[in-house]
Amino acid sequence: MSTYKQDLGFKHKSGILMPISSLPSPYGIGTFGKGAYDFIDFLAQTRQKCWQVLPLNPTSYGDSPYQSPASCAGNPYFIDPVILKEQKLLSSKELLQYKNNSKKVDYGWLFGTRYGMLRLAYSRFTPDASYKTFCRKNKEWLEDYSLFMALKVHYSYASWVTWDEKHRDCEYARRNKGEFKAEMGFWSWVQYEFARQWKEVRNYAHSKGIFIIGDIPIYVAHDSMDVWRDPAQFELDGKLEPVRVAGCPPDAYAEDGQRWGNPLYRWELMQADGFSWWIKRIKRSFELYDILRIDHFRGFASYYSIPAEDDNARRGVWRDAPGKVLFDAVKNALPKSKIIAEDLGFITDDVRELLEYTGFPGMKVLQFAFYNDDSEYLPRMYDTDNCVVYSGSHDADCTYSWYRSLDVDAKKRFRRECPRSKGQSATYATIEHAMNSRANLAIIPMQDYLELSNEQGRMNTPSVAEGNWCWRVSNRYSTSELKQKITEITVRTKRHTK
Repeated sequence: MSTYKQDLGFKHKSGILMPISSLPSPYGIGTFGKGAYDFIDFLAQTRQKCWQVLPLNPTSYGDSPYQSPASCAGNPYFIDPVILKEQKLLSSKELLQYKNNSKKVDYGWLFGTRYGMLRLAYSRFTPDASYKTFCRKNKEWLEDYSLFMALKVHYSYASWVTWDEKHRDCEYARRNKGEFKAEMGFWSWVQYEFARQWKEVRNYAHSKGIFIIGDIPIYVAHDSMDVWRDPAQFELDGKLEPVRVAGCPPDAYAEDGQRWGNPLYRWELMQADGFSWWIKRIKRSFELYDILRIDHFRGFASYYSIPAEDDNARRGVWRDAPGKVLFDAVKNALPKSKIIAEDLGFITDDVRELLEYTGFPGMKVLQFAFYNDDSEYLPRMYDTDNCVVYSGSHDADCTYSWYRSLDVDAKKRFRRECPRSKGQSATYATIEHAMNSRANLAIIPMQDYLELSNEQGRMNTPSVAEGNWCWRVSNRYSTSELKQKITEITVRTKRHTK
């Protein structure tokens, strides 16, 4: 039985999944500027309680926030240019050259232009007491991150395992960081400005009664500050390359499985020091979010281990992970933490046992519900309200396209389980079915409220290397008609805030 039950701080509420990167902005990607504040107003006007975002970490090759070069750092692209102008760090004329109203995020363009803009702003920044306090409070990760990024620039952004041997050694690099001091200052300021702007956004959300749900990936990228500074925590060989890597086994969707390529943890070593690496990482996450969704929760019960030399996941094996001991340590260190477990994928008894033990709410995705008569994802099968229901996810089809792809039997089951009111679309019937469930929290991706197709709004297609994480919402999404529809369904299902 569970030793504790998660209290998220509310009962029977709802929210919307909307990545920061997808917010409206004239600067090529969503930021912490006007688009974020307008979306919070939208949430409040539609009587929502939560805003769920994707990881706020920096992105690198592949553009995925789940393959970040730094688990504790924030994405520089989210810093709003207009706010920098308001601080007199940029001029109105200078802003013009950084405008980009592309319908999708162009990460190549961002990489080529955004850092130049930030460097220009930094050249006019005068360190003050607030900046110095931030650097002091975040010294544990900030100095290593700034040094790592300074070395990245020095080596033309090449992977750290290709650097000169002396700089592959974090201890040596720390002792001899003097020549990189100026460049480190830039990267420290970038993190300060990210944190300052995000804090203002989060405070505004709180003023409107909105909680922020964040996301922590289970793994980190091999080419990351995390692996560079703590290589002993990972399964690496003498050349600091992964011995075995993460992924998931072959299934009906991927006959070769999925080879993600992240280095695996040396769990026995992590356990020996009380999981300090994890506790620091999770503590940092709660400086950014109110509630934390832990990605790939099943990997804390047992994880899939693939030989690093393999191109696919066929030869992977399952290995045990110390999930119970880890989350006991997290609860002892961070007793007020609010956590959601992403318990999707290949779920076995050990995963169910771990979820029950932690008391964390798991996830119920309705798109998984209509393939057999008694699916655990069908709302009538929920045996507890301690769960979070979704119509779909950032890794799945938009519900509009998903429904059209169902076979005859699944569509019959859908119509039986999920009856529509007169004139209601299949997408909105799915949304209402989720909202009507007993789940304590219902989260609906913004694409589903907009009834977008995959071509218009899919965020990520697992195992496809390119074209992901690019979706941007229309500048004109916030219509009175849409707000009325969302408000009505929220009130009708009694999930509205007062």
